[in-house]
Amino acid sequence: MRLVEIRNLAVRLGGHTALRDVSLGIDSGEIITIVGPNGSGKSTLLRAIIGALKPTSGDVIKSDNLRIGYVPQQLHIDPTLPMTVGRFLGLPHRVNAEQIVLALEQAGVPELAARQMSRLSGGQFQRVLLARALMNQPDLLILDEATQGLDQPGSAAFYRQIEDVRLQLGCAVLMVSHDLHVVMSASDRVICLNGHVCCEGEPEHVASAPEYRALFGEGTKGALALYRHHHSHSHDHPHDHNHSHNHDT
Repeated sequence: MRLVEIRNLAVRLGGHTALRDVSLGIDSGEIITIVGPNGSGKSTLLRAIIGALKPTSGDVIKSDNLRIGYVPQQLHIDPTLPMTVGRFLGLPHRVNAEQIVLALEQAGVPELAARQMSRLSGGQFQRVLLARALMNQPDLLILDEATQGLDQPGSAAFYRQIEDVRLQLGCAVLMVSHDLHVVMSASDRVICLNGHVCCEGEPEHVASAPEYRALFGEGTKGALALYRHHHSHSHDHPHDHNHSHNHDT
């Protein structure tokens, strides 16, 4: 089932064309990764899909009653504010305890409900943001560089959790990441963006595309081949810890 259809999308920000002629579709159940260099429009595209940004031209067509969960790049909470994880997940509207327990279980951190937000590690904090995004059992989960600041094992563990969430909920996942080798291993489809769609397809196809290698260098294909694991879910094999940092603006 097609959840989102984007047709000839263009977005101008402050006189600068951030996106031009972007067309793509998102189907239920698939994991799509968007990669691209600095300023390539990755976060802009996510904001247009969420509805936080109005396109200059083109269309973003969503299926009826589409439920979207969103994990932002970062969220700042006053460290002096006493607030448990359970209370945080209940804002701004009160929710029942069962919803909170279920969301934390799906995010892989069921033990954190009573923990103070200020006492969480970086990885735990991101899992709580994931739980928040899962509160309404989304059809589409969107993540904007959700592992920024985590080390490579932490990033890999987070993305394995995303694969499990997709299996549990059957939701589609759309994510932006700078951890090219980690994130592409979890993806059904990769979209390489640089103001427009340079190339797209299965990870191996994109990694060998001239447009991708021109943006990220000739060494990327070998690193990707080492990491690909075909969703075995055993996850006990060694991981390649090389990674590239390409932050969006």
